[in-house]
Amino acid sequence: MTSRITGLSTRLITVPLLRSWGVEAPENHVIVTELTTDDGGTGHGFSWTPTIGPQAVQALLDHDIAPFIAGLEANPEIVWDQLWKRLHEAGGGGLTTIAIAGMDLALWDLKARLAGTSVTGLLGQRQESVEVYGSGVNLHYTLDELVEQARRWVAAGHHAVKIKVGKPELREDAERVAAVREVIGPDRLLMIDANQRWDLAHTFRALDVLAGYGLEWLEEPIRADDLWAYRRLRKHSPVPIALGENVHTIYRFRDFIEAEAVDIIQPNIVRVGGITPFRRIVELARANSIRVAPHLLPELSGQLALTLAEAVSVEDVEDASFQALGILDGPSPIRIRNSRLSSTGRPGLGFEFSAGRPAPTTEGHHIEYSNS
Repeated sequence: MTSRITGLSTRLITVPLLRSWGVEAPENHVIVTELTTDDGGTGHGFSWTPTIGPQAVQALLDHDIAPFIAGLEANPEIVWDQLWKRLHEAGGGGLTTIAIAGMDLALWDLKARLAGTSVTGLLGQRQESVEVYGSGVNLHYTLDELVEQARRWVAAGHHAVKIKVGKPELREDAERVAAVREVIGPDRLLMIDANQRWDLAHTFRALDVLAGYGLEWLEEPIRADDLWAYRRLRKHSPVPIALGENVHTIYRFRDFIEAEAVDIIQPNIVRVGGITPFRRIVELARANSIRVAPHLLPELSGQLALTLAEAVSVEDVEDASFQALGILDGPSPIRIRNSRLSSTGRPGLGFEFSAGRPAPTTEGHHIEYSNS
């Protein structure tokens, strides 16, 4: 007999970043979730946002998701589909899918714990380890600071690194890309991320200048909503085009793939709504021979990467993992050595969050619902 959901509680943690992502993002927000079932089971999950909407995400979980899922069978895929239809009135993706992730991850954690295994073990581990690439939110770094970061990546053994571009003057971007390429040498992979700062015309001008530095991919140069522009960009770009951290549904990923507008997709597991939709998006990409590179959250994306049929690279932004931020209650579920990530095999998602530093204006909520 399948257990049924009886309760959902949330609490909001705001934690300052060890290396600020700039004046607009000095901290990250984690909405911690705990789900209970009528047979005494407990699942732990989370939602996440670096800047916008943590209180809105928590409100959706407390006031819309928790009442709706009370009494449902604790089956993550079935609950996900029902909940997405329920919340669609508020938007098919974005805050809605970020909030759904808090529920979905808790259900997968619960399912794996009941099976006595990790989420990686539950889904079936296919890779012994996966490659990790060094990444940084570093557009605000001075050139010297950027060069020092690149040297740390080399010393850490990374075979691929990613930096931000999008300075007011293209010559500044060229200077920074050239400096990093000099530090990492010709054999390491170099990716650049413009974080939607450019329009189509500027992107082509930038490629004329930057493509000569041997780029593995150019990430989200244009607003992620602009399929029309990406279709034209990819048709003429000498560099592979990557996007996906700001794409939230399988339907939108399908649109980009069918339009032949992307080479590498980068779903963020929380932003798309959790493990359930992430796996579906990956299979869509695989069926269309599109590469996958999960966005951020190595404690989560690394475990899922180990279950994929095709080897993928996992992003590790310097000093921004949950472990580095000091908000895990216990050891990490992953191990990174010599730029390779492996699982430690801890049950469920393999981690819970410590008290952390609570958000200054918001208290966590605890709401219990019964089957009656």
